[in-house]
Amino acid sequence: MARGSNTGNRALVQGAARALDQFKYEVARELGLQGVEDGYWGEIPSRQCGAVGGHMVRKMIEMAEQQMAGRR
Repeated sequence: MARGSNTGNRALVQGAARALDQFKYEVARELGLQGVEDGYWGEIPSRQCGAVGGHMVRKMIEMAEQQMAGRR
């Protein structure tokens, strides 16, 4: 995910890491965060970084619910 991140979190689906990384930057743009395009998030306050993660989770849940509703 982020450059220099050693948290141990890994995507469970092989090949999903790149898509999740793109998704992170897409959400950051939607939230109006500037200066993260180069991959450096050090200037962004932790509250805003957390907001990116929270919005990612909300959007992923919404996508999963839509997929589940479409299967019925």
